[in-house]
Parts: sequence; structure tokens; C-alpha cells
Amino acid sequence: MSRSPLRWVLWDVKDTLVSVLGSAGVQYCKEAEKLGLSLSHAEVDAAFGRVYRDYSSRYPNYGVSQGLTAQLWWMRVVKDTLSQCRVQDPAVLNTVAYNAYLNFKNAANWEVSSPALERCSSLGLKLGVVSNFDNRLEAVLQSCGMLSHFSFVISSEAAGVPKPSPAIFVQALQKCGTPADSVAHVGDHLVNDYLASRSAGLHGFLLDRHNKHIDADVPHEHRIVSLDELPSRLQQLMHQ
Repeated sequence: MSRSPLRWVLWDVKDTLVSVLGSAGVQYCKEAEKLGLSLSHAEVDAAFGRVYRDYSSRYPNYGVSQGLTAQLWWMRVVKDTLSQCRVQDPAVLNTVAYNAYLNFKNAANWEVSSPALERCSSLGLKLGVVSNFDNRLEAVLQSCGMLSHFSFVISSEAAGVPKPSPAIFVQALQKCGTPADSVAHVGDHLVNDYLASRSAGLHGFLLDRHNKHIDADVPHEHRIVSLDELPSRLQQLMHQ
């Protein structure tokens, strides 16, 4: 049986197309400084790591299945992070948490890597987003000047399930309206992006900028160290 021609490229966002400038801890410290607090970036970063891992374990995918919203989830993460750094004033905690949540919609907090989008579109391919992200995703993409490239955007909060669940890829394929083998997916996470997309029947590409997965069982043709490599890999698929 012949393969369907490649028609779509689906994109992960965080750490694929955008990454946090500095760190979450740095951003929280900036918000705290506006209220007259001086906090250690290193201490806040360490506390954030602990709290984020705890919440991700207890309330996966922003606690959507447990009745939370991403805004409530993130505000609790910020408040618990700062509480571990001896910030106790409820008004300060609420203000920093709320402002941090809003400010992460803005391009000023993100490092953007998007030139490959235009090149992929120029090949005649349609683009979509499937990302473990909350419902600020479209606002982030808009602020970073990327939203217009995409025919649809699916966040894990909106989907109700995160990658690597096959269900989120099913939703994406329904929007594509094409068979899985006419769709490629690119992302930086070995399990959530590469293995999950390939298990769903898509052409998965692993973005491995820092060679973290050089020893993983990923064929050379499926692994890229820069998004600049992606258009030529897609062209190869289109001409198979």
C-alpha cells in the first residue's frame, strides 16, 4: 500500500518554538521586586523546581481532570514557590501570582525560534500546534508573531489530555482531516513528542538541540539538532 503524501506538520511549542527567557524563578523575582521584595533568583528557582514537580505529579495537565483551571494551578504554584522563600503576605502572594500568570502571555518573557515555520509553509504544507500547554497558548503565539502560521492550535488544557496520550493526536488528526501518515510532528521531548507521535502513526521528528538523546534509539533521519534541518527532512518525505 502506498503512503499518503505529506500534507501537515504539527508542532510542539515550549522548548521547541519558544523557551522561557532566563527562568521561571527570574520572572517571579521580577514581579516580586515591583512590590519591594528582593529575593534570591537561585533560591526561587530551586523552590519552583520542587513545587512544579510536586504539582505536576499530583495534578497532571494543570489539574483539569480534578476540577482545576490552569490559571488556578499556576497561581498556586507561584504562591507555594514564594512561600518556600519566606514570603507570607497573602496580598503579595496573590498579586505576584496573578501578574506572573498574565505576563507569561507576552513575547517579552519568551525566546522565539520560528524561521522554519515560513520555510515549511513555503513547501505547501499546512501547520498546526499540539502542545502540552495551557489556554494561554494562542495568546503566546500571537504575541510572538507566530499564530498566523497555524491552521489550528490544540493545548493540552483544552484537549483535556496531555501528550503522550494518543487522544490528543486523535483530536489533531480530526482537524487535519487526513490520514496519520500524511502528517509529521516535531518536538523536543523523546516520549511526549517523538515516541507518542510515531505510536499514533505520524512521522515523528525529535528536536535534540543539546544532544541529550544522542544514545536513544532514534534513527538519524528522525533526529534534528536545529529546526533549520526540518524543511529538508520534510522534503525528503514529500518525495518518497
